[in-house]
Parts: sequence; structure tokens; C-alpha cells
Amino acid sequence: MTAVLHLALYQPEIPPNTGNLMRLAANIGCRLHLIAPLGFSLDDKLLRRAGLDYRDQAALQLHEHWDAFQHWCGARRLFAFTTHGHHHYHQPTYRHGDVLLFGPETRGLPAALLAALPDTQRVRLPMQPNSRSLNLANAAAIACYEVLRQLDFPGLH
Repeated sequence: MTAVLHLALYQPEIPPNTGNLMRLAANIGCRLHLIAPLGFSLDDKLLRRAGLDYRDQAALQLHEHWDAFQHWCGARRLFAFTTHGHHHYHQPTYRHGDVLLFGPETRGLPAALLAALPDTQRVRLPMQPNSRSLNLANAAAIACYEVLRQLDFPGLH
């Protein structure tokens, strides 16, 4: 079965964020992609604790590096979440199979990666003017639910 949505984490650093997103992925039926290098081991105790028993239910795919992930993406549309985006996350019209990409917690997505994407695929979550960032797991959950809302929550009740 093809995933309605793909959630990708570029070089995630904090195990509980990834564990929380494993739980989200299991509950909404999206595929979670982790792009190495990771800042932790997939056997990390904090990752397991945050993921609870959902870790084994989550569709998880590990990519050894950015190029491998790009190869996997192929023609899929990729939306990069960045504080440098000019478009709000709710403005694109999302489609089945789209990929939502989030950067590492301490530094965000690299400028070169962002520059390679069309402006309309670099999106942001609105925040107060002097705010730096939202928690990765919270930001990804907001974004995933916007995609699912636009698609009328396929397969969910």
C-alpha cells in the first residue's frame, strides 16, 4: 500500500523527538524516513521510551545519506520546513505521496539543500517575530495534520 504521506527527518539529533514522530507515524499511517547520520542509535533508550510500543508499528525507512534519500524521492514532491520559508505551511495544495522534510533540531536544513528547491516548496510555520523555532516533533505533527486535513483524513476515523 502506498503511503498517503512521507515524513522525513534530515540528520535528527534528539532521540525523544524521533520517538514521538515514530508514534505519530504509526497512528496516522505515514512513512517516517530518517536520513543519516543520526545523532543517536536506533536502540537508544530515550527513543524507545518516547516511541512506546508504537515503534514496531511505524513504517520506518533509514537512508544512509542525503543522496540516497533524494534517489528514493524520485519525482515525489518535497516540502522543506524552514524558518526561512516565505510561504506558510497551509498554502500548498498537498497531494497523496508528498514528502515533508524537517532539519536537525539545532541547525535546521542546510542552505544549499533549501536553495535547490522551488520557493513554493520551502514553507514555514508562523511564529512570533523573535522566535527561533518550534520543537521538531510538534512542528512535524502540525504539518502532517494539515496535509491529512487537506486530503480529508484518508483511512483515519
